[in-house]
Amino acid sequence: MQVLFGIIFHFIGGFASGSFYIPYKKVKGWNWESYWIAGGVFSWLIVPPLAAYLTIPGFADIISGTGGSVLGITYLFGVLWGIGGLTYGLGVRYLGVSLGSSIILGLCMVFGALIPAIYYDFNPVAGKDTFSAMISSSWGITIIAGLLICVLGIIVSGKAGMMKEKELKSVSTDPHGTQTSTEYKFALGMFVAIVSGVLSACFNFGLEAGQSMAVIANDAWKGLHPGEGEFLYRNNVVYVVLLWGGLTTNFIWCMILNARNKSFGDYTNKQTPLLRNYIFSALAGTTWFLQFFFYGMGESRLGNGPSSWILHMAFIILVANMWGLVLKEWKGVSKKTSSTIIFGIVIIVVSVLVVGYGNKLHQA
Repeated sequence: MQVLFGIIFHFIGGFASGSFYIPYKKVKGWNWESYWIAGGVFSWLIVPPLAAYLTIPGFADIISGTGGSVLGITYLFGVLWGIGGLTYGLGVRYLGVSLGSSIILGLCMVFGALIPAIYYDFNPVAGKDTFSAMISSSWGITIIAGLLICVLGIIVSGKAGMMKEKELKSVSTDPHGTQTSTEYKFALGMFVAIVSGVLSACFNFGLEAGQSMAVIANDAWKGLHPGEGEFLYRNNVVYVVLLWGGLTTNFIWCMILNARNKSFGDYTNKQTPLLRNYIFSALAGTTWFLQFFFYGMGESRLGNGPSSWILHMAFIILVANMWGLVLKEWKGVSKKTSSTIIFGIVIIVVSVLVVGYGNKLHQA
């Protein structure tokens, strides 16, 4: 039952991540950098401490009592993760939406799932699974198999996207406002995609680096609620510090774009629906944060970092592709292309089932 709840929580988180950009489409008259940072203030600055305040008594004391080295490395990983998110746009620019997204998300999944486990081989931490334990056990091999199946699903989905782009011959734009159809540069695109994929995985590294704060929150909860299992919201205190790093990177970049595009006036431009724009930006930012709110809940039930990250990424990709079908982004493509994207989604669903089964074996 714990595994089932963990998978459900990860699905809700993946749904939030795969859906958060939709409210931004309702923002009118603002440049990308303006509504992105407006929503980001909620994503990285306002909602995380609010969530921690509502779920973890004394969360500020936990942060203030944590050593500077732990806070520093957690914050640093947040900064690196923010850079990974920003370089995502360049990867898509040089490789195309489908190929670029597939490579970046695939690398993010692999690195984010396996590197922490490899790290724990050399620096064991109680309750954390090591890579050597994974490859020497049936549950670990099953989870790794699920990871490989999901990567296959990403490749198939990427192939479908490439077929779509070729058929429709349209200019597409990534979330950062970058046109992607005229600057195909494979070597440069691969380099940027690898950098983005690795740095995007730094979110999971930062979450692992700040686990001492989560442990304190978890122990306090278990002391007050003996026999009730792991604390659902233990990671909320880590997010506060980790997302400060993401805010730093994104704020600097958006201010640079505001200056370059002379778009500082967006925030007070009465010729645009200001209240509406702020509300939808806030909704998008809050929805974005919910992905990790539920990610933490899912991890507390699965008790396995690698599989939690795999499920999180798999559900993001799954939901994003499902939205693409619902919003008829695949309208006008051939039957072969439609069948390919559906096949890719089915493979990702299978990978989720395999990872879930691996967790069931782990907890048996």
